[in-house]
Amino acid sequence: MVKDFIDTNEFTREQLVDMIELSLAIKRAIRSGYYPPLMQDMTLGMIFQQSSTRTRVSFETAMSQMGGHAQYLGPGMIQLGGHETIGDTGKVLSRLVDVVMARVIEHRTIVELAQSCTVPVLNGMSDYNHPTQEIGDLCTIFEHLPQGKRLKDVKVVFVGDGTQVCASLGFITTKLGMHFVHYGPAGHQLTEKHQTILERNCQLSGGSWLVTDDRSAVRDADFIYTDVWYGLYENEMPKEERVQVFHDYQVNRELMALGAIGCKFLHCLPATRGEDVTDEVADSASSLCWEQAGNRLTAMRGLLVYFTRCRPEHTELEIAAARDTLERFLQDRIYC
Repeated sequence: MVKDFIDTNEFTREQLVDMIELSLAIKRAIRSGYYPPLMQDMTLGMIFQQSSTRTRVSFETAMSQMGGHAQYLGPGMIQLGGHETIGDTGKVLSRLVDVVMARVIEHRTIVELAQSCTVPVLNGMSDYNHPTQEIGDLCTIFEHLPQGKRLKDVKVVFVGDGTQVCASLGFITTKLGMHFVHYGPAGHQLTEKHQTILERNCQLSGGSWLVTDDRSAVRDADFIYTDVWYGLYENEMPKEERVQVFHDYQVNRELMALGAIGCKFLHCLPATRGEDVTDEVADSASSLCWEQAGNRLTAMRGLLVYFTRCRPEHTELEIAAARDTLERFLQDRIYC
């Protein structure tokens, strides 16, 4: 079993399906009123080098709903890579919490952190990929498969910039044997490194991939997905420039019409309305982006349970003996 969740390419198709179906099973249980105490008495340390809405809120809610606790370790709050090395931080956190999630700027940071931690580490996003988003996206696709289609028949088209979300969507869809297209402008498409991984995944799964600036590649899409144009935070391109580059890649009514009958719209959010997507599409009956955002919580619950499921179990006799020993110490030495 892989200890950490850093890159979905490290897992088999069967393992990824287990993560997705576990996430959906917990979702169904909670919707029916049962909150499984699967993270009872466990603590999640959440490291953020960037601000976040969906990732932070979904992880904190997931821990609370399943009986655990989450600690927010925001920018500047801990010595990650500052006065303390990343490796030393990992060694310390492994003795203080049960699982670590990190949203980092550089992918090498999450890799180094996982190498030093003895507890599971989950990648909350890096400049290379966004695997927790992947699981939430596939939960949404699983729940909205076109009628009569199996997963291997589904075509997913990502429109616009080759962001880490685009790369991650390509990784997991090709791993699961689906048909993935990145329709984006030259100079902003998935790299040769990404394409090599897509090809390898398809050779194993029977899926297909295409990276192109040909608009006809959108035809017959079951899901059309987009992200903001040219990144967020310090990587954001000036508005005039990004509009000039990506103008033809806006997801609007005309683009959605190229998809298959019943085509659905996906967006990782936040969206820049009027740029990457129009209000008409984002707020339409075809839009799943709000359910998709909710399934970030679905994914976090499943991933937390999946990667902590091997924790030691104690018998009732062991627990009773420990309780009695502590009570005797308190009575003999502490209580008056």
